[in-house]
Amino acid sequence: MLSEYLILIMAYLIGSIPFGLVISFLAGHGDIRKIGSGNIGTTNVLRTGSKVLALLTLLADSGKIIIAILLAHKLGFYEDYYIATAGFIGHLFPVWLKFKGGKGVASFLGLSLYLFPDIAFVLIIVWIITFVITRYSSLAAIMAAGAGIISLISLKPLDGNLLLVLGLIILILIKHKDNIVRLLKGQESKFKKG
Repeated sequence: MLSEYLILIMAYLIGSIPFGLVISFLAGHGDIRKIGSGNIGTTNVLRTGSKVLALLTLLADSGKIIIAILLAHKLGFYEDYYIATAGFIGHLFPVWLKFKGGKGVASFLGLSLYLFPDIAFVLIIVWIITFVITRYSSLAAIMAAGAGIISLISLKPLDGNLLLVLGLIILILIKHKDNIVRLLKGQESKFKKG
């Protein structure tokens, strides 16, 4: 078996792949960081006007965490929470982009779908309801993060793995600090219906 540390580095590198940037560039939209919020995630890809590209980004950013876990299993390493965390950190702080990555929502979705699908369903429902009502993607992510904290504390045993995941959710909230400020000031941009 490869060194556990090498496998975790591999998971980090997989998580670091900036699919939103790559997909948008290949589709002819140039550098996604130069439009909208400047973020590399699904929401900003949607600002290109292509729902298909946004969906591909969502699936890729979610799927890369699951792929990292499954590949680690093939290599004989089964510490799923550590593997998922390494991939998630890679998405937030990718070495390829000078450690300026996404906000982690899609990657956390992939992580939760694999590790606790029951709670992932709750997060998806909270995100959808909040977005449909408010049209704020950032607020939907923040509300889903809050629901994640409440659900995990309520339904899962308090152990090192839970604390690790709670730490990841806090990172998501920290990544949304500018959005929170704009929401409080009434300056956050909405998505128009349709």
